[in-house]
Amino acid sequence: MSYSTADSLRPVTLDDVRGAQKMLSGVARVTAMEGSRHLSQLVGAPVHLKCENLQRTGSFKLRGAYVRIAGLLPEERAAGVVAASAGNHAQGVALASALLGVRSTVFMPQGAPLPKVSATRDYGAEVRLHGQVVDETLAAAQEYAAETGAVFIHPFDHSDIIAGQGTVGLEILEQCPEARTIVVGIGGGGLAAGIAVSVKALRPDLKIIGVQAEGAAAYPPSLAAGRPVSVENPATMADGIKVGRPGDVPFGIVGELVDEVRTVSEDELSAALLLCLERAKLVVEPAGASPVAALLSRPGSFEGPVVAVLSGGNVDPVLMQRVLRHGMAAQGRYLAVRLRLTDRPGALATLLGVLSVVDANVLDVSHVRTDPRLGLTEAEVELHLETKGPAHCAEVGQALREAGYTVMG
Repeated sequence: MSYSTADSLRPVTLDDVRGAQKMLSGVARVTAMEGSRHLSQLVGAPVHLKCENLQRTGSFKLRGAYVRIAGLLPEERAAGVVAASAGNHAQGVALASALLGVRSTVFMPQGAPLPKVSATRDYGAEVRLHGQVVDETLAAAQEYAAETGAVFIHPFDHSDIIAGQGTVGLEILEQCPEARTIVVGIGGGGLAAGIAVSVKALRPDLKIIGVQAEGAAAYPPSLAAGRPVSVENPATMADGIKVGRPGDVPFGIVGELVDEVRTVSEDELSAALLLCLERAKLVVEPAGASPVAALLSRPGSFEGPVVAVLSGGNVDPVLMQRVLRHGMAAQGRYLAVRLRLTDRPGALATLLGVLSVVDANVLDVSHVRTDPRLGLTEAEVELHLETKGPAHCAEVGQALREAGYTVMG
């Protein structure tokens, strides 16, 4: 299977995906399919997790990148490849290029997480930091391609990329032939399009549901308009699906073969990431957790058995800390309160004693004495607490009020 860059708009077929699967044998892992008892109980049907977060480089992106680069003509390989990415695609291109003996240059935003920059370099790519946002980085990569003749490897808008990602669908059918619904996150649309091509050709009855973050949901308006349209300033913690415009190639496939596209909130993404970590013992990035977020959002609306595709696990530790805190708050397990007390020795200890009685775990305390809003003998305390859920939050608030404290937030 060898295609030149002129074939970017070529229709993707089941034969293409099967050819990609042969090409990826021994390169990409056949990732695990794990059952989730908790999600199964919630949905009322068996739920399985397709663990692409355990793929080489930590995401499905290696599949499409390898197929795309392996399909280059000899003169194109000789010119090298270039890509633009803040993370997963960068690492997929870097490793695929190294395996194929092709020189790679990857442009990344200046603010890209250091672990992702380091991993991309370790896989063998030359990394160039340029721009504050991905659009600026993308422009720099395309300019580099025009100047040097290097082949630009698009993250989703190419038939070979989609064929490679479609191998996830073939594995799902092999591992869970009884599946009735597949739920998959959508950014540009390459993964969803590839899965749709392979699955619908063999199981047209199987339902495919795409998931986007509310703040970066370009597919619903695009599908309504019948053409790709852009979303201005997409904003979401799920950077893996933070794409402002659908790709031309995947858009046609998604519009034809994907049954539904839903959106999820940031709170639902946080809760999903926390659930994957606590219940499934899987480290998943926010974009990879988006199918689980959709299950949490409307659990009774899925026909089972359901397969949720965990597309990646490359989450920056700093972001992970923030997201977990956010997820705990969304589940009512994290409580921030402000209150005033008399500024005298032992007052804070007394307050902490009240919290100890109701078994609230104090994570952080901020003690302010000099604010002009405070009286001469007053102090303001802000507490960050770990709780056991909404009912426990209410119990903590009630205990504070009964002890004579005025809770301000």
